[in-house]
Amino acid sequence: MKNKLKYLFMLIIVIISVVGCNSNKEPAKPLVVAMELAYPPFEMKDLNGDPSGISVDFAKDFGKYIGREVKIENIAWEGLIPSIQTGKADLVISSMSITNDRKKVVDFSIPYANALQGILTNKKSNIKDFQDLDRKGNTIAVKTGSTGFIFAMKNVKNAKVIALADESACVTEVIQGKADGFFYDQLTIYRNWEKNKDTTTPIFIPYQDVDVLGVAAKKGNTELLNKVNEFIVKYRKDGGFDKLSEKYLAKEKVDFGKLGFKWFFDLEN
Repeated sequence: MKNKLKYLFMLIIVIISVVGCNSNKEPAKPLVVAMELAYPPFEMKDLNGDPSGISVDFAKDFGKYIGREVKIENIAWEGLIPSIQTGKADLVISSMSITNDRKKVVDFSIPYANALQGILTNKKSNIKDFQDLDRKGNTIAVKTGSTGFIFAMKNVKNAKVIALADESACVTEVIQGKADGFFYDQLTIYRNWEKNKDTTTPIFIPYQDVDVLGVAAKKGNTELLNKVNEFIVKYRKDGGFDKLSEKYLAKEKVDFGKLGFKWFFDLEN
């Protein structure tokens, strides 16, 4: 009986020690994810002003995968890459295309989505394609730093290009007839056309190679990026991207399917 009590007493001591050690263990630091909450439904704010959207859910699901709380930092587009370079954020998940220029300053995960481009034109311009748009006397609006901006800098030879801070300003230029076209992603073009059918026309012509979106991290942070890559593979296999599509883009997926456009999360060739 004494031996049993002795062993029981020792077991209690061990349990208390383990619990004590765990209680003193510092919790993992929050994973800070930077994004510009200005691109619904990927990055946006809900009715309460809290971060919401596809990228937010995606980031939080990744946080659960690695056992870390996720803190979303709303940062203007031009400040996203500097935020991870300076250590203000751990990752950027903000519908960011993987480009050679960006890969010089940050590291990217494997692709998780397509970045399809389109053109919003003024209805009176009768523009049918990029060649019609790129003529002397025409004006093209682009968002500073966007994929459309990069494309325009490389490919527009004749038209005048104006760079503005956000897409709403670019859309306004087209609606008012101050710009003949606006380069941006197909979802934004599609939605702005739906809101302004009397004044605009969308052109869903693939005037450039399809870009892909990736998660960006500080140069050399391979440990974190390896975890991101593992998660993306598993998330796709488990239907995570399908669930995000159903939650945020059910109507758009149907409409895009009818139009024959490649879907955001369909990375198959």
